[in-house]
Amino acid sequence: MLVMPDEWFEINGFIKIGNNGVVTIMSPNPEIGQNVKTSMPMIVAEELDTDWKNVVVEQAPLNTDIFTRQLAGGSQSIRQSWPGLRMAGGAARQMLRTAAAEAWQVPVEEVTTEAGMLRHAASGQSAGYGEMASAAAAVPVPEEVELKDAADFKIIGTSRKNVDGHKIVTGQPLYGLDYQREGMLIAMIVHAPAFGMQIKTLDDAAVRAMPGIQDVFTFKTYADDYEPAWCDISAFTEMVAVVGNSTWEVMQAKRALRVEWEPQPDLIEAVSTGGQQIPVGLENTAAHRAHMEALGAPLARVTRRDGDPEAAFRDAAQVIERSYSAPFLAHNCMEPMNFFAHVTADKAELVGPIQTPEFMERSVSARLGLPLEQIDIQMTRMGGGFGRRLYGHFLVEAAVISQQVNAPVKLIYSREDDMTFGTYRPAYYATYRAALDAAGNLIGFHVRAGGIPESPLFSNRFPAGAVDNYLAEDWTIDSNISVGAFRAPRSNFIAGAEQAFLDEVAEAMGKDPIALRLEMLERARTNPVGERNDYDAARYAGVLELVRDQSEWGEDQPGVHRGVSAYFCHNSYVAQVLDMVLENNRPVIQNVHCAIDCGIVVNPDAAINLAEGGIVDGIGHAMYSALTFQDGVPQQNNYDTYRLIRHSEAPKSIAVHFVDNGIDPTGLGEPPYPPIIGALANAIYRATGQRIYEQPFAPQLEVFMREATG
Repeated sequence: MLVMPDEWFEINGFIKIGNNGVVTIMSPNPEIGQNVKTSMPMIVAEELDTDWKNVVVEQAPLNTDIFTRQLAGGSQSIRQSWPGLRMAGGAARQMLRTAAAEAWQVPVEEVTTEAGMLRHAASGQSAGYGEMASAAAAVPVPEEVELKDAADFKIIGTSRKNVDGHKIVTGQPLYGLDYQREGMLIAMIVHAPAFGMQIKTLDDAAVRAMPGIQDVFTFKTYADDYEPAWCDISAFTEMVAVVGNSTWEVMQAKRALRVEWEPQPDLIEAVSTGGQQIPVGLENTAAHRAHMEALGAPLARVTRRDGDPEAAFRDAAQVIERSYSAPFLAHNCMEPMNFFAHVTADKAELVGPIQTPEFMERSVSARLGLPLEQIDIQMTRMGGGFGRRLYGHFLVEAAVISQQVNAPVKLIYSREDDMTFGTYRPAYYATYRAALDAAGNLIGFHVRAGGIPESPLFSNRFPAGAVDNYLAEDWTIDSNISVGAFRAPRSNFIAGAEQAFLDEVAEAMGKDPIALRLEMLERARTNPVGERNDYDAARYAGVLELVRDQSEWGEDQPGVHRGVSAYFCHNSYVAQVLDMVLENNRPVIQNVHCAIDCGIVVNPDAAINLAEGGIVDGIGHAMYSALTFQDGVPQQNNYDTYRLIRHSEAPKSIAVHFVDNGIDPTGLGEPPYPPIIGALANAIYRATGQRIYEQPFAPQLEVFMREATG
């Protein structure tokens, strides 16, 4: 156990060094389970050249003067912070060397460092960082620093345990729901039951008389004249707040509240397209599906065209056409939305789990009428994010409620509040077509994709650039249901559809699925079509070759049915092979091989954990999850009706293989998620002889298996 120093010396915004050599490194970004609270300080410690066992990690406060991009999203934390984190550690190391050189009266170039020690070989002098910390703190920050070569890394590339691991497993308070404050009240909200409705009347007389209830009132999350930022998505901006002494008392009061609802004045009743009116209003899942099927073509707009795709399809000897769909999904973070707020006349103190503290600071400032310097947002560890906590309306709600009751308040969403509030993964629909000539060559490719209310299409990703005649079109249909980012936004659907379709094309061409993909990528590498291809074909092919070799693809394994998939997103490349077996006529996922090219891997154990989590998450949502609507009302509001993957349904083993190419790190939290859906769909086909085009897969798979067994 580390002994804390008697005195700390601040070297820069990231680093404090104690007089005994213990180093505190600040982790600037929100921690949502991706382990940046360990990995980011590892990068600083590497360039500082200290001993990791002497490092203490603290969550940095929100401070835009010192830190940049204090945001968890887009799998960008390590990628965007890599240069700055290295410079912070390297600059501190140079300041320590300068302090030692001045103390020893030797050239700074002759002062070396290793594991928290400074040495001058010629004179035999040495000192620990703690001995030089006071002097180093007074040294001017160097403008230029020579950073380490990757070959000299001692911390980066080695596995280090989660710095919060012991606290997590021993139940110590780390999360927003754990946060307590003397005199704190509990608040909960009541929002409209349907998307497109609002409060008409409120009868709170009985509730006000209930034990422990302090106040009941309606409030607006955002002012009417406020122009919402991208992070301010909120389906229900006028709600009822119930405030009391305890969670249980407030929950009972919520149930007793009497609220009458009416349609919103800005309810989208219908949208026009091609001269016809599409009914929207209080929406139904059956209508969603019908509209997407019928209106994709009439609504489509061309986003990319290479060659003459119309001629290719007109002259084709064979055309393969398939359509794929996926439902709305809820994020279902293990920890529901919550936030602590204490708002006074001159300060707003907010503590809780948020992926976008910097952006929400501005939203709170605008809503409360307080300048930014009077807004203090402190980040806790998060029990899941997946994009849901990019949108901080619940933080603003907590602030407004605290201001209203003039007391410290912790706002807590119930699971039902959370699951029915919106900000869902959109519903998607895509149609793919491939044109083959008489010799079985791929001569045309067409994708038309859209959704409610967002399209999942990435027009310039593979197979764009690999086919002479290529057409991409997208479309959208408006909705009253609010949507937002969901782990690997848009890619979480389109990858699975694309990769399942490519397997059908390979089968029609009589080619091995991996061989076809590699053949297309070789074309994109050596003689690409167009100039807007946003992927590196060689790196794409590299993960396919790695997963092919590691999984021993092509070698006969009796009773094992294999599916392959590969995808590029968030600046990284992932290929996967999923092995499925049938046990008692029930499909069981036996193994997944996953090859990843994400550049330098900072913390291999944590990286493997991220890949494993993404794979299980992708399988679970593709197999089981769906959020449906009847007259605008979500039909699932808790885990008894919203199906998630069970432990027994996860792969029995997952092998993760990283490409070692030495390039700067790219994304990792999201890239392993999208391709596994295609690998799963392709393995199901190999196991059952049936292809599934509609998510979730499980209901149709059960029908296939029942029919197969009579």
